[in-house]
Amino acid sequence: MEKVKVEFINTCSCCDGYGDVLRELAARHPQQIDLKIYYMGKDFDYLPKYGVINRGTLIINEKDRYDDLSRRTIERAVKAALDEVNG
Repeated sequence: MEKVKVEFINTCSCCDGYGDVLRELAARHPQQIDLKIYYMGKDFDYLPKYGVINRGTLIINEKDRYDDLSRRTIERAVKAALDEVNG
């Protein structure tokens, strides 16, 4: 089964809640979601791929980027990606 690659770049303590939402979704779909959370100032792996990011950003399957985040936005984006891989 193909997994949805979900990456979140956490830029500040205000974004921690979004990380919780993503961990909750990944726990609900462990066989379908590959989650990676980066912390700005600590993790630098994302820089070559995405460049400098100064706002909490969700990236799905290395192509769909969301930086105007809310719980609803995150849930909809992840659900759409899951629906796409599940046919």
